[in-house]
Amino acid sequence: MKDICNLTKTELKKEIEESGEKPFRAKQIFSWLHARGAESFDDMTDLPKAFRQTLKDGYLPGSLEIEAVKRSRLDGTVKYLFALSDGGLIEGVFMAYRDWNTACISSQAGCAMGCRFCASTVNGLDRDLTAGEMAEEIYLMERDTGKHISNVVIMGSGEPLLNYEELMRFIDIMTDPDGRGMSQRSITVSTCGIVPGIIRLSKEKKNGAHLQVNLAVSLHAATDEKRKKLMPVAEKYGIAELMKAVGEYYRSTHRKITFEYALIEGVNDSDEDARELAERIKEAGVPHLVNLIPVNPVTESAFRRPARQKCDNFKNKLENFGINGSIRRELGSDIDGACGQLRMRSLGRGSKAGT
Repeated sequence: MKDICNLTKTELKKEIEESGEKPFRAKQIFSWLHARGAESFDDMTDLPKAFRQTLKDGYLPGSLEIEAVKRSRLDGTVKYLFALSDGGLIEGVFMAYRDWNTACISSQAGCAMGCRFCASTVNGLDRDLTAGEMAEEIYLMERDTGKHISNVVIMGSGEPLLNYEELMRFIDIMTDPDGRGMSQRSITVSTCGIVPGIIRLSKEKKNGAHLQVNLAVSLHAATDEKRKKLMPVAEKYGIAELMKAVGEYYRSTHRKITFEYALIEGVNDSDEDARELAERIKEAGVPHLVNLIPVNPVTESAFRRPARQKCDNFKNKLENFGINGSIRRELGSDIDGACGQLRMRSLGRGSKAGT
């Protein structure tokens, strides 16, 4: 049966009309699914009983299930392992901040990008997620925690710009005023640097205006030579080409760009690395934040995180060059909180891994 959560409001209206029901029923169902937290069609009490049965016969009100949960005793972070209807596994993370709650969700089951320091890619790519599956990650987290999620970061397993059509449908579902009504500015799309995807995203419009989602770009090195050793995507898209695309995104959207930079001991954490990174970002000429991430150890590689003082020194060096930087707050360190760790353990490849 079809997962009804995977339909945009427009798609749902078309199917409801084709079934002979009144079109306004689509808005009711959409609201129940994406705004009112319905877990079953029986929850939709303002729909006729016979129609609810028709829905039961043709649709599923969601297809994800929680497979495992790990809760941090340190900071309230919750790590989820979700089971897909086809038996696959994906991850999501609930992160509690003082004034808001954020969900970090997956866009693919596994990842094909091959970044050397990330656990998400160890077992390769299984498949793309649907927009509905992406949304359901959020809803299951909310039901489990009892807390509202106001911000979404598509930074879990997978490369969202290689699942572009479903990413756009997910944004449509999440921002629809008759459903979730989430602000576009509360959604962050994280990419390892898929240049055509960034350019395509910069041209996306809704109601005549450019999308206002945030863009986070995984850089992790300031030279093509060094970046190629860390990220296979750099073989296809050089830093100059990537920064040009980033500039195009900013000019279209006027949204500040976040550059993700995993600090790896003895690899990309020297004063020279900081200087080169500052030069690259200045060349891009965009408002920015450099998010410094002390890498988590990956058993499959020899990468290790620098000492805290070394991370602080790198941040200070960037600031001396006029670059805004911050060291990412470490969340869920006691529960395999980084991308891919829990899923990899469950797939029999246990190790400490990921960023």
